[in-house]
Amino acid sequence: MRKSTIKSWLSLVLCLALLAAAALCNVSLAETAAETEEAVILMTGTQEEPVELGEGKLSFLFEVVDTEGAESWFLVKTDAETVGAALVENGLVEGTVGDYGLYVTSVCGMELIWSEENPHYWAFYINGEYAQTGADSTPIEEGVIYLFRAE
Repeated sequence: MRKSTIKSWLSLVLCLALLAAAALCNVSLAETAAETEEAVILMTGTQEEPVELGEGKLSFLFEVVDTEGAESWFLVKTDAETVGAALVENGLVEGTVGDYGLYVTSVCGMELIWSEENPHYWAFYINGEYAQTGADSTPIEEGVIYLFRAE
């Protein structure tokens, strides 16, 4: 009898420990979801009133044009040397690094990966002209407007 009582108590303690662990996991997941929501960049800035991001001695205007033609503007402040590094550090772009540098696959959380089924991609422009360099190899210049357009 004594062994069955001990087993019952151990089972109860184990169940309570599992419930506590499950509760902690749910809190952790909720915190992660809240952090993710904070990281989403809202496209609400205009050229006259851009969304300001970052800190640093350099700054530049960055425009995003999505697949619907909606525009949003950002004033990016940074100490980074290249446009790509500044955009990545401020969470504006994501991508993969390959032989030709950073291939931008997501701008402001909007993912575009070119394929035959989905022939859209993010095109990089400098002062309204299609860039001859990638964002990660383009040095930041004051007064220049950088743009990623969904094409």
